[in-house]
Amino acid sequence: MSKAKRLLDILMFVTTKKKFTAQEIADEFHISIRTVHRYILDLSDMGLPIYSEQGRNGGYTVLTSRFLPPILFTEEEAVSIFYAFESLNYYRNLPFDTVISSVEHKLYSSLQSEAKIKIDKIRSYIAFWNPKRTIDTPLLNDVLKYSIENRNLHIQYDSKSGIRKKHIRPIGVYAHDGLWYLPAYDYHKKKILLYRVDRILSILSTEENEDEFMNLKEWFNFIEVKNPIRLHVLLTMEGIRQCKSVPYFEGFVVTQEDGAGYIDTIIDRGELNFITSLFLRLGSHARILEPKELIVGLRKQAEEILTMYQDDN
Repeated sequence: MSKAKRLLDILMFVTTKKKFTAQEIADEFHISIRTVHRYILDLSDMGLPIYSEQGRNGGYTVLTSRFLPPILFTEEEAVSIFYAFESLNYYRNLPFDTVISSVEHKLYSSLQSEAKIKIDKIRSYIAFWNPKRTIDTPLLNDVLKYSIENRNLHIQYDSKSGIRKKHIRPIGVYAHDGLWYLPAYDYHKKKILLYRVDRILSILSTEENEDEFMNLKEWFNFIEVKNPIRLHVLLTMEGIRQCKSVPYFEGFVVTQEDGAGYIDTIIDRGELNFITSLFLRLGSHARILEPKELIVGLRKQAEEILTMYQDDN
């Protein structure tokens, strides 16, 4: 049996047992104690965190249960995994940012020269682009951690009306358009609101919860409409194109045979402020029929812009 195969077998054996003696390995693989010690030194040099204990009841302990045995990938699999990491490069902050960089480096370094040349060439022809934001999100890891741990948070939040203290129950975090968002239950307003993670200035304290709450996946599948209102909009071909590029709208767009189309759906009234700016950007490519509140909001914003640019002469 080759040394590489023997090392792999011993690695899988010790990571399963966690605590073992040299004699156990010698008996399992029918090798000498001296050979066992050489193999353990080799595994330690490879990065396996092994702690040795001297004495009558001594032996070896693998210091972490999260160390994985080697996984064999084909070249195509390795390239696809590498580009899964590359797709995250345009985000300024990521959960586990240092770990992701370390994994990416290890994966690239382990590839054969042909695969490295392939990756280097592909880099010149493909990118998973998001707007490169200069805004820091220093509390991203903490917010994600407390979401997973099912904790309430008392935070300081930089809202449009100024810095406010919030008591929230986070659901999870997601990235969109280069920014990180946190849907969370607001105990004061008694509903789920959407927060920008970069606007969380500090986490003042946390509280444990005994009961379970919905997670991010469940929230995406169930967004409650408490105050329903009809959204009915006629769209030109350009309006169709632009609406399909906005995640909020794309599931509502209906395209007709002539290329034009419409949106006719039910939304929550609380979304009106959010979508007003989206429709203002569409200009004449979207004609709103309902609701009247949205038309009034668009007229108000348009008048404010006209007033700002009035010619005094």
